[in-house]
Order: sequence, then C-alpha cells, then structure tokens
Amino acid sequence: MKRMLIPLFALSALLGMSSVHAASGEELFQSKPCGACHNLQVKLVGPALKDIAAKHAGVDGAAQTLAAHIKNGSSGIWGAMPMPPNPVNDEEALALAEWILSLK
Repeated sequence: MKRMLIPLFALSALLGMSSVHAASGEELFQSKPCGACHNLQVKLVGPALKDIAAKHAGVDGAAQTLAAHIKNGSSGIWGAMPMPPNPVNDEEALALAEWILSLK
C-alpha cells in the first residue's frame, strides 16, 4: 500500500504544479508598486510606459536591460529622479519588461 501512495502523491504534486498561473505583465504591473510612479500614457514621477517602450523599440537585449532596471533600480536614464529597486524576482521583472516593450 505504501509503495502505491508515494508515487500517487508525487504525481498529484506534479499535476498541481502544472496548473500554477504565471502572472501577465499587466497583472504584475497592477499588483506591484509600479503604478505609484508610472502610468501607461502620461509621465508621473517616472516616464509613461509607452515612452519607455518607444525608447527601447528595436534595441537588442532591451527586455533584459529593462528587467534589470525594474528589479535593481536605475538612475540618470530619465532624469535626476532615481528609480528604486522593486520587489520582483527575475521572472516577474522579465515579464514586466516584455509587457512594457509590447506597448504601442
């Protein structure tokens, strides 16, 4: 009986992991503190997300660069106001960056 239960538990754990929902960039934007400084269309404290997308359009490695700025913060790119590091992991930062770059 025990030999049957262990594989059954392992299988159910694997099936449960496959149903984990990866948050979209827009969902992450709404769930993180990004909106306190950024807006889709208009400059607030930081630049509008569409302006960020336009600045990085067609640039090789833009998603990775932007993801690093989101996760680690940056300064001097859009003026004197620094962007603080954000509470995101690598995957979330990349999802946010790719979503921002998709905006037109």
